[in-house]
Amino acid sequence: MSKAEERRLASGLNSMSMNCQEIMESKETTEDKETRSEQQDNMKNNLMEQTKIPQVRAIVERQDPSSKEVDDLTIRRFLRARDLDIGKASSMLLRYLKWRREFVPNGSVSLLETPNEVAQNKMFLQGSDKKGRPITVILGARHVRSKGGLEEFKRFVVYGFDKICSRMPPGQEKFVVIGDLKGWGYSNSDIHGYLAGLSILQEYYPERLAKVFLVHAPYIFMAVWKIVYPFIDKNTRKKEAEINSP
Repeated sequence: MSKAEERRLASGLNSMSMNCQEIMESKETTEDKETRSEQQDNMKNNLMEQTKIPQVRAIVERQDPSSKEVDDLTIRRFLRARDLDIGKASSMLLRYLKWRREFVPNGSVSLLETPNEVAQNKMFLQGSDKKGRPITVILGARHVRSKGGLEEFKRFVVYGFDKICSRMPPGQEKFVVIGDLKGWGYSNSDIHGYLAGLSILQEYYPERLAKVFLVHAPYIFMAVWKIVYPFIDKNTRKKEAEINSP
């Protein structure tokens, strides 16, 4: 083979390689592009979070020395819940620490403190999803306002959240809730209880909820849902609660 032929062959191979690259790039799906864009955004946000975590810690520790025991992951969740606003995240974390000392002085809620709620046998831990997020199933038709009142119900909610958070594997921060509403009726309707549970989730367990699935929801449940929905903040709404009616 002459040198001229070798040069033509090399040029042809180089052109073929470039065409293959163009073909591969053209086959990149929209989903691939969105995934890459999301990964880039996450990297950018992570860098911002890492610079802001020490600032939140400094503010909070000045006002509440007990916050020295709070880890960076917890501070990061409060930052995310307040769109990385240092002032708002610090205030939210301080409120949480004060609430925790007053509402759970012993560090955890005992089942002995929620006998009426436990007797309803309405909440179960059911393994994890494909991402390793713990799943809790709540049977809505078994919930009725008990003689323990709203305070006992709130303690039961805290017990449940603490329990599922304790089951999270390393590297996981979120859980999934499945609310099975089969058989739910007006006797199970508890607006004050629902709003109290929602408030505890949003104010004291930020960025813990991954997703909510409401299944077997009867049509009459939608009337209650319309009352509760306005109280759900924008960050919680992003969890895209899915309602499946029969």
